[in-house]
Amino acid sequence: MNLALWICAGLLATVALFGGITKTFVPKRKLAEAPGGAWTGEASVGFVKTLGVLEILAAAGLILPAVTDIAPVMVPVTAICWILLMIGAMITHLRHGERLTVAVNLVYLALAVFVAWGRLGPESFIG
Repeated sequence: MNLALWICAGLLATVALFGGITKTFVPKRKLAEAPGGAWTGEASVGFVKTLGVLEILAAAGLILPAVTDIAPVMVPVTAICWILLMIGAMITHLRHGERLTVAVNLVYLALAVFVAWGRLGPESFIG
């Protein structure tokens, strides 16, 4: 179970890091042209970049607290924040008719639910 939780957290961290770097450093115009990126055309540059920075922080929050054993409770807290982010992402992509992106976000949401449940319950770092 612990290994499965680490793998899921690692996958989520990878997705968050890639998405965060993309939103932070790729021009908004280019993001809007990418599959699943139509929503960025309606959002401000500041919002997109802020979301990117938050995703980079999420990547760190899913891994570093457990690795360093400094505030490991932040791993499930970060996973819960990721759940909320994915709910918002699914709503946004549904509004744009991007059903495939919604399905991908649903997988990320499920992984985050598993990490949050596992780290708050049976494989808690603090228990």
